[in-house]
Amino acid sequence: MAKTPAQRIKKHGSKAVVPQHHLPPVVNPTTARTPEKAESNSNLILVLGVVASLFLFWYLHLLTLDQLRQLSGGLAMPDSLVGGFDPGYIGQLQAAMDDDARGQLNYVHKTAGTLFPLIFGFTWLLLIGTNVARRAARWTLWALLLLFVVARLWGNVAIDGMLAAGAPDAGQVAVASGLTVAGWVLLVLCLLTGAAAVVLKARKAKTAT
Repeated sequence: MAKTPAQRIKKHGSKAVVPQHHLPPVVNPTTARTPEKAESNSNLILVLGVVASLFLFWYLHLLTLDQLRQLSGGLAMPDSLVGGFDPGYIGQLQAAMDDDARGQLNYVHKTAGTLFPLIFGFTWLLLIGTNVARRAARWTLWALLLLFVVARLWGNVAIDGMLAAGAPDAGQVAVASGLTVAGWVLLVLCLLTGAAAVVLKARKAKTAT
């Protein structure tokens, strides 16, 4: 039976040979999340979000809504009218679109029309959060972004309800038109403020170095 280190010392004194015990090495001493790694991860998410937002914008506005003109006698869908629309235009659209065409537009609103503002909103939320240091400015830009998401999602519902009516209703048309214009204006403002935040942060980092 092997003697313990204490027994070896008691028997042999200073000449005792005591085996050295070493603790096992740390498996991965670099698992701590450094600020550089966190920033790299957020940048990767931002790039993926921007790519997804660009794809959904192209798919929604430049492909799908444009193809629906084939079901409306060449008339543009209300979502594409940056300057809004009036009851006369909606009356023409209602006469040209049957139930199947309106159903397809409703399906587009529930899929790409919902995904685009949500994914864009999440991406710009992260972009503002990582590039704007001042709390007041950050919350102001986030509120602007939230208004865009609400305007687009509410606009989808308003347009579907407006087209489902038997005849153009001036109140419904005004609400849907206002939400459509607001959605486009807020989208442009979000893009400009997001780009400005990135540029200003890059300039500050350059002057700091």
